Amino acid sequence: MTESVWVVWRQDDNGNRFVVTKRASRAEAEEVAAEMEARGHKQLYWVAAASAPPSP
Repeated sequence: MTESVWVVWRQDDNGNRFVVTKRASRAEAEEVAAEMEARGHKQLYWVAAASAPPSP
């Protein structure tokens, strides 16, 4: 069985995309994304598998 890596992405107001962090489980990555969104930033956050192309 291969290990999954999940990436938390952020897109800023100019459309630039950045990796925020990587986590071993989707649940951990979703938690980080939710924490970031709860801070009230205007940026968009989403989670994707590390092997997937970055798209919200």
